[in-house]
Amino acid sequence: MASRAAGGSRTRVGKYEVGRTLGEGTFAKVKFARNLETGENVAIKILDKEKVLKHKMIGQIKREISTMKLIRHPNVIRMFEVMASKTKIYIVLEFVTGGELFDKIASKGRLKEDEARKYFQQLINAVDYCHSRGVYHRDLKPENLLLDANGVLKVSDFGLSALPQQVRDDGLLHTTCGTPNYVAPEVINNKGYDGAKADLWSCGVILFVLMAGYLPFEDSNLMALYKKIFKADFTCPPWFSSSAKKLILRILDPNPLTRITIAEVIENDWFKKGYKPPTFEQENVSLDDVDAIFNDSGNSKNLVVERREEGPAAPVPMNAFELISMSQGLNLSNMFEKQMGLVKRETRFTSRHPANEIISKIEEAAMPLGFDVKKNNYKMKLLGEKTGRKGHLAVATEIFEVAPSLYMVELRKSGGDTLEFHKFYKNLSVGLKDIVWKSGEEAKEEESNASSTSASTGASKAPAKPR
Repeated sequence: MASRAAGGSRTRVGKYEVGRTLGEGTFAKVKFARNLETGENVAIKILDKEKVLKHKMIGQIKREISTMKLIRHPNVIRMFEVMASKTKIYIVLEFVTGGELFDKIASKGRLKEDEARKYFQQLINAVDYCHSRGVYHRDLKPENLLLDANGVLKVSDFGLSALPQQVRDDGLLHTTCGTPNYVAPEVINNKGYDGAKADLWSCGVILFVLMAGYLPFEDSNLMALYKKIFKADFTCPPWFSSSAKKLILRILDPNPLTRITIAEVIENDWFKKGYKPPTFEQENVSLDDVDAIFNDSGNSKNLVVERREEGPAAPVPMNAFELISMSQGLNLSNMFEKQMGLVKRETRFTSRHPANEIISKIEEAAMPLGFDVKKNNYKMKLLGEKTGRKGHLAVATEIFEVAPSLYMVELRKSGGDTLEFHKFYKNLSVGLKDIVWKSGEEAKEEESNASSTSASTGASKAPAKPR
């Protein structure tokens, strides 16, 4: 059992010890947790009941939970159980360590055709299975595709999925949702759409992105973007094989009636190359207990108590399980990003300076950039004063003690635009360079670069001032 008596607080919900925040949105937070009975690492999605009721989100939350309970597939994030306290709902999910497929593209660029095909096969397997259970995702994009430690694709985030009861008498869905660049033209048209055909369109966009390294439909003007989508106005780059081009053109057909079906995709020669259908056991799942988690009566067997043991104010020590979970495939060399330009929703650095000094330095660097700073022990909330592309940029910051006198600082986007977050972080990092710890090799490299730059600058100036 991991102990945090050394500082900060330790939270326990049922049999789970809850750790650091992995991500957060308007209605939910996702936290790392550990099953104290089995030692298994999990992710717990925590929803605030009051917010859910206030924004009339009960239907959507029930739908998400029902969806996750129905799906048992090796390429879909698994939901283990649902718990509720009087104020919160806890959804216990499979925890994967390989990051987002989006990050892989952002850091390494486009994938080779064989690798892209492997992920596309896994994606189609998952989506086809979901459709066979009457479940439509409706927000498929690389950010919702995770990788486990073995590089196996896992589809996540069914918050916008649709169950059969949402299909109207005309046999079509009528809710416009999803991310514009990945959304099928018939969804934007708002005249009803087939969820299976709309999901396949998104899969086609994802395949294009995997192989090209950029989006097929992109425009800063939303109406111009929609026009491109309606016309399927895109061009495949020259490195696509002719068979891959043909398949993508058949998937990204703006007419859903003539668009290829998933059954036809699975029979396609390009798709079938090296294809291994997944093997897994089918399970009968009951949804009878879903209503119970919204039951406010204290007698409900699903109600749990969140217990918090407070310690003296200090950075939370990070145990080995959490530390290892942050590396990809247990490769500790990937734990701390060396590149600050990676397009991710969080970024980290290490420091040997005292925690109080780190807090002060972040505050000192953030305020001139137009950010309001709120501190709570060794956590900070930075809120941008200006409205960006997706509202105000909000950044959550937390300091963890990795070892005596070695701290890891995590900055995570909690609201606003991801690219704006990275622009902010690059500007912030200029003010933090004095406290960021560098390994011996990195320090030597930086010193070498600085001296060579200085030498070349001196050499270029010398002829300008002859003696």
